[in-house]
Amino acid sequence: MPTPLIEREITAPVSLTTPDGALNRDALGWSRTPLHDTSGIPGRGRWGRNKRWEYWNVMTPSHIIAFTVSCVDYLALHEVWVLDRATGEDIGSTVISPGARSATLPPSLGDGPVRARTRRITLDVDEVFDGTRLRGTAPRVSFDLLAARPLEHESLGVVVPWRRGDDIRRFQYTVKDVARPTTGSIAIDGTAHDVPVGSWAVLDHGRGRWPYQVRWNWAAGSGIVDGRTIGLQLGAKWTDGSGATENALLVDGRLSKISEELVWDYDPEQFMRPWQVHGATADLTFTPFYDKMSRTNALVIASRTDQLFGVWSGWVHDDTGTPVRVDGIEGFAEEVLNRW
Repeated sequence: MPTPLIEREITAPVSLTTPDGALNRDALGWSRTPLHDTSGIPGRGRWGRNKRWEYWNVMTPSHIIAFTVSCVDYLALHEVWVLDRATGEDIGSTVISPGARSATLPPSLGDGPVRARTRRITLDVDEVFDGTRLRGTAPRVSFDLLAARPLEHESLGVVVPWRRGDDIRRFQYTVKDVARPTTGSIAIDGTAHDVPVGSWAVLDHGRGRWPYQVRWNWAAGSGIVDGRTIGLQLGAKWTDGSGATENALLVDGRLSKISEELVWDYDPEQFMRPWQVHGATADLTFTPFYDKMSRTNALVIASRTDQLFGVWSGWVHDDTGTPVRVDGIEGFAEEVLNRW
């Protein structure tokens, strides 16, 4: 059943951790802009459970581009992936390297550049005056994109605690930034393709300390409906029972928090069937057109991901209780099982 929650909005800067590296309970809550100082991650004496990453996904009329820069203490993992939507051909490169030397990740979101440097993959994320510049190279692929940040554009920041009674040793701070209008270019095998107006970027920024095994759902969507810019952000499983959700609606840059554990109905044996996400505040259908299946098994780290790309329809309540249609916006929905 859908579960309503009472969540606290953070409106002033706060540290995610205390001076000794534990979770700062004053940081529990959600925000409309990045307000959490996450420089206490990784932190001394807690090696092995710290997770830091930046994931960007860009959907264009002709291609889907995704990349990751990440570090999980004992190794770094970087990925570049591109799908040609017309032909169905996908190109992917993944590099796993021991330690953290190949990854540069800022202490907090926006506090510095993001870099990945390996023989196969280079990635650069830089904040500029009108948005975020995204550049990368991998075998057969290169791109140079600008994910614009419109004036007064909001994003969802939320701290999710995993509780054992009153003890919270594992927790995650995430920023989900959807509906970022994106332009630029991508080159495949030396042939350039424009990334035109009507393309959209989504950011997943993460800093936290995780259990070894976690399963999650994540979904997002971006587009124009009835002349308004609509962004959709949804999550489940990993937040269940935590007292927090990562559910939100964005309308013309204004964020409405969905404080409800929504119900996800889909067939894990047939992911390409339509998905349903619903509750008192939302009634949504996601119709996939492509399944990006990823399987990783590198001894201590393993993952199973089905990321479905497709089209959303239905409605979500904004913070006034008014239903907002999302019909026709594109995005993704995924199921992930990680051991890390």
